Amino acid sequence: MEGIYTIAALWLGLAVFSAIIAHHLRISIALVEICIGVVAANIVSHFFGPDAFGSNLEWLRFLASTGAIMLTFLAGAELDPKVIRSKWKEVVVVGIIGFLAPFLGCTAFARFILHWDPQASWLAGIALSTTSMAVVYAVMLETGFNRTEFGKGILGACFINDLGTVITLGLLFAPFNYKTIVFIVASIIILALFPVVTSFLTKVYGNKTTAIRAKWVTLVLFGLGALALWSGSEAVLPAYIAGMLLAEFAAKEHQWVRRFRTLTVGFLTPFYFIRAGSLVSIAALISAPIIFLVLFIGKVISKIFGLYPVVGIFRKKQKEKWYYTLMMSTGLTFGTISALYGYSHGIVTQEQYSFLVAAVIASAVIPTLIANFAFLPHHLLDQKKKVAKLMTEGIDEE
Repeated sequence: MEGIYTIAALWLGLAVFSAIIAHHLRISIALVEICIGVVAANIVSHFFGPDAFGSNLEWLRFLASTGAIMLTFLAGAELDPKVIRSKWKEVVVVGIIGFLAPFLGCTAFARFILHWDPQASWLAGIALSTTSMAVVYAVMLETGFNRTEFGKGILGACFINDLGTVITLGLLFAPFNYKTIVFIVASIIILALFPVVTSFLTKVYGNKTTAIRAKWVTLVLFGLGALALWSGSEAVLPAYIAGMLLAEFAAKEHQWVRRFRTLTVGFLTPFYFIRAGSLVSIAALISAPIIFLVLFIGKVISKIFGLYPVVGIFRKKQKEKWYYTLMMSTGLTFGTISALYGYSHGIVTQEQYSFLVAAVIASAVIPTLIANFAFLPHHLLDQKKKVAKLMTEGIDEE
């Protein structure tokens, strides 16, 4: 137990340090935690050995995975069903193009520029086609865009994008068997009952010291996650759908959502983001930087060329178009999951896996930094603050 507490204290110390840096630099803490993870893991590995940082410890992987699941659930719960219904064309079109452009573009880059074999090239296309729900939601939360229709539209498009990634990974590589059917049927039944049972438990047992809602939601997320992993899928996808189904409930239960968010962001997600950074080998990148650059540039270029004209159909202001496009160019959760799937099943080598993960993490950091520093649409946040002030004062907005 001493070792567990030591590693946990080290990682949470890095999380506190990341929070301080993020505050002073005015950037997303998720991005700082990723960068701190890269630096800390490589320093510790150099002086104390490859396993000293603890990234692959089973309990730490569980905490990191739980952080990703909870954050993805919260991202779904933040979606306003009314906004999504009114913006369904935007969400679907941007999400599909956001997947297809980098999927085809990065597959071509890997096959014809890096000369990877066809299977590895398709896997690279899948891994680099993603957005990062975890990073995007964390940024939306910190900037306040999660409460605007602009931010909710981005989150909805991210979901469609990642849904395309998961489906394509399954169609190209994962076996479709009875487990898949069991998972789909069980998920439909559980998710159909989820809002009803949640409302019932809240009505009868809610607002008590037992915190039954948090226990019930966690039970469902873990249960669906176990089913997803058993069937060969990923635990994060059903978490997002579960969050979407509870969006109306969450809109009425602000206090509960705030407490759930505090637990998730304050304790769980640092393990996820720091671990994501710790998977990057600086030595591997230094030894062959061209491969990393080809993959990273391939993703960003294909995302921008595919998305910018499409986003322009729905957003006319320059800052809004660039911010939307750059946030959709991020990648992390499903990108690292897809790369790890490819490595675990012998589709890509360890070296190829390292370059893919590095490119995915770079896409989580660099486009987001550029978006927040150069293209943050402050006018949308100012409008939101103005409306909130008017509503507080009881004045109808003209």
